[in-house]
Amino acid sequence: MALLTLRNIHLAYGMAALLDGVNMSLEPGERVAVAGRNGEGKSTLLKVINGDAQADSGELTRQDGLTTAYLTQELPPGIEGTVFDVVAEGLGEAGRLLERFHHLSQAAAAGDMEALDKMGPVQSQLDAIDGWSLQNRVETTISRLSLDPEAQFAALSGGLKRRVWLARELVQRPQLLLLDEPTNHLDVAAIRWLEEFLVESGLTVVFISHDRQFMESVATRILELDRGQIYEHPPTIEAFRQRQAERLETEATQRAEFDRKLAQEENWVRQGIKARRTRNEGRVRALQALRRKRAERRERSGQVKMKLSPEQRSGRLVIEAEHADFGYDHPIVRDVNLLLQRGDALGIVGPNGAGKTTLLRGLLGQLEPLAGSVKLGTQLEIAYFDQARARLDEATTVQDAVSEGRDRVMVNGESRHILSYLEDFLFPPARARQPVSALSGGERNRLLLAKLFLRPANLLVLDEPTNDLDVETLELLEQLLIEYTGTVIVVSHDRSFLDNVATSTLVLPGDGTVEEFVGGWTDLPERVTRRLLESEAGRTTEAPPDAAKEAPANPPPAAPEPAAPRKLSYKDARELEALPAHIESLEGEQVSLTTAMTEPETLRDGERMRKLQARLEEVESELAVCYERWEQLESD
Repeated sequence: MALLTLRNIHLAYGMAALLDGVNMSLEPGERVAVAGRNGEGKSTLLKVINGDAQADSGELTRQDGLTTAYLTQELPPGIEGTVFDVVAEGLGEAGRLLERFHHLSQAAAAGDMEALDKMGPVQSQLDAIDGWSLQNRVETTISRLSLDPEAQFAALSGGLKRRVWLARELVQRPQLLLLDEPTNHLDVAAIRWLEEFLVESGLTVVFISHDRQFMESVATRILELDRGQIYEHPPTIEAFRQRQAERLETEATQRAEFDRKLAQEENWVRQGIKARRTRNEGRVRALQALRRKRAERRERSGQVKMKLSPEQRSGRLVIEAEHADFGYDHPIVRDVNLLLQRGDALGIVGPNGAGKTTLLRGLLGQLEPLAGSVKLGTQLEIAYFDQARARLDEATTVQDAVSEGRDRVMVNGESRHILSYLEDFLFPPARARQPVSALSGGERNRLLLAKLFLRPANLLVLDEPTNDLDVETLELLEQLLIEYTGTVIVVSHDRSFLDNVATSTLVLPGDGTVEEFVGGWTDLPERVTRRLLESEAGRTTEAPPDAAKEAPANPPPAAPEPAAPRKLSYKDARELEALPAHIESLEGEQVSLTTAMTEPETLRDGERMRKLQARLEEVESELAVCYERWEQLESD
């Protein structure tokens, strides 16, 4: 039996209907991805399902007792308290009682006798509502999501805040989970964790996401929202794009036939008196019906038209870093060695807080290295895409945010009216005159791209450009960057985007080290992705600071005295002595191979690239064996 059913749902804000006769149903255990262009009404659909928005007409049927949790795209501002407080509040009044008891018990344990006196009445109230099982539920949920219950919510990163808010929703034990852009601002490890959690949880999930790999990993089907209508697709991006293209092609054929018939009837009615004879009144009424149908037709908005070409070529050398340390009082990233040449596309990946922004500032010359050197090439024109959207004035109009008060702008050496230019980015004149504050997240990203592409630049620096962009715009941006003749540096957690754009990738695991590899995410060696994911996960799975203070009821028996270390044999001792030099030699070869594979000549020579890649894999495999043997001999 369906958990929820929508029948002929209509909802309009302004002239165009966001939902125009929508029909859908959700079965238990389904994981449904909602796709569509920015502004099509995807978030509105989730609000209708959750009951936050009332449809103008139609029927919404829920299974009796259906509980729903909704993780919105933006978290409410001004949230304070510990992780335990925020999660417990998801239980309403019972949660607030738990929160109060939690703090009183901590104060009492610290010797506050007044808190001990206040615990009694609160404990009685919790007994009356079976609050102890609720407390266990809160603690279990926090533990399951690898959170520190005593951490201050305000001090957490954006990704951890969303995880806490997800715990707040999950503690209600919902049957239906609604997620609006859950991967925004999450690093790769957090995205992978969320994928596994949703698949293994057994929950019914409806989510909006433009992360293509996340969609394919989680969804059991894809629903496309286009001009108020819902279309169902298989849960792969390739099948989704194929079916969408087939549907649009069929629609274009049908509309062309409709327009041909309408033109034929219009031509007939203009013939004069014959059309007004009684016996032809039915044909006239049919023509009027055709006119009404044509007037009601909703045209699909055009595609974003992004064009970018550097007005001036940079020198062959763009950025060269040698043993550079970047940081402020102390190094955050260490021993950076990089040779970036004209035409390269460098991806940067790592957990939140690993130093990616510091690295960017250092490479662009905005931050002096603490050690080593950084050399910038000649004739560089840099355009920077700001992840924090800080360069958009909320109070100004869309038009003025890009043109800065001018009526005309220069686009690739051509003078264009600002309204015409903005239409290339799907901002019609009426939308272009609205304030920036009225834009959705995806529209703001498009506006930033429109502003960015007006600058003559031969070095593009893009910090998380994929957040909120719909799939079509994302694919067009990828194509633009692939064809771009300048140099690109992109920071992203979108694995598919890195695979499609990056010619090499810098990996920052979070321990201050930096490694460069040829290709995108899937080209990284397994040991690197494993290390990266483990280091990212380690930032959120550390034991709570107070956990060590809790003494067990029965102390464990004393640990036995460690056995005396076994003396190495002569052969093992010689092997241990020789290993460091061998490892250093292999690491040197690894660096040489990686450098050779980043050279433009090698990238154009497929046969040489294959040989270098094969040798690199052999070296990395041998290194892994040497590391393991070294640890084994050292521990003996």
